[in-house]
Amino acid sequence: MAGPLQQFQINPIIPIEFGGYDISFTNSALWMTLAVVVTTVLMVFSMRQKALVPGRWQNVGEILYEFISNMVQDTIGREGRKYFPFVFSIFMIVLMGNLLGMIPGSFTYTSHIIVTGVLAMVVFLGATFIGFARHGLHFFSLFVPKGLPIFILPLIFCIEVLSYLSRPVSLSVRLFANMMAGHTMLKIFAGFCVSLPIIASIMPMLVIVALVGFEILVAFIQAYVFAILTCVYLKDGIELH
Repeated sequence: MAGPLQQFQINPIIPIEFGGYDISFTNSALWMTLAVVVTTVLMVFSMRQKALVPGRWQNVGEILYEFISNMVQDTIGREGRKYFPFVFSIFMIVLMGNLLGMIPGSFTYTSHIIVTGVLAMVVFLGATFIGFARHGLHFFSLFVPKGLPIFILPLIFCIEVLSYLSRPVSLSVRLFANMMAGHTMLKIFAGFCVSLPIIASIMPMLVIVALVGFEILVAFIQAYVFAILTCVYLKDGIELH
């Protein structure tokens, strides 16, 4: 039986080498592509008819749209409306990666730090660029709380800068660690259940079903957390709060 960590191994599907570099199409790339296709199909189908009384597909699209729209509005304010497509895209990339990874035999690309790290860096660099573009060098006032005594200003400034620079680390590690730990736990429990006699495996099977439901909940929660923190970082870049 395969080990619990083997499910995270990246394997080439179509070997490709170019200029001495391995740019093979892997299982990770395959499921990222499927995530884009599923998201595109979902949104196209949901917005195709635009009926006054929404059907099942349209309901799903409208719920996703309103959920992210309200998140952006409540966190950033009116100024955040222009960043709605970016936040929505980030949310759907993470959500689809988490949910598609629950399919047996699939690959959870959000369980790899390289993927979550790139997403986190895009958010971090984007928010930082917006901050400098809007405020110039005044952006550094974000690291100096108002009313701060001058004698502890250097210490607090260094702490705030380190805290700011740690944002992409915490954002990426939180997602990757939760998804990797959850799938590893499911694999261990499933392997334990398979090794038992049929009668003795009934209770462990019920536990596994409960864990699968919990993992689906975690998939939504982690996508929400990633999106809401994206909004918070954008708000800091826009308003310096």
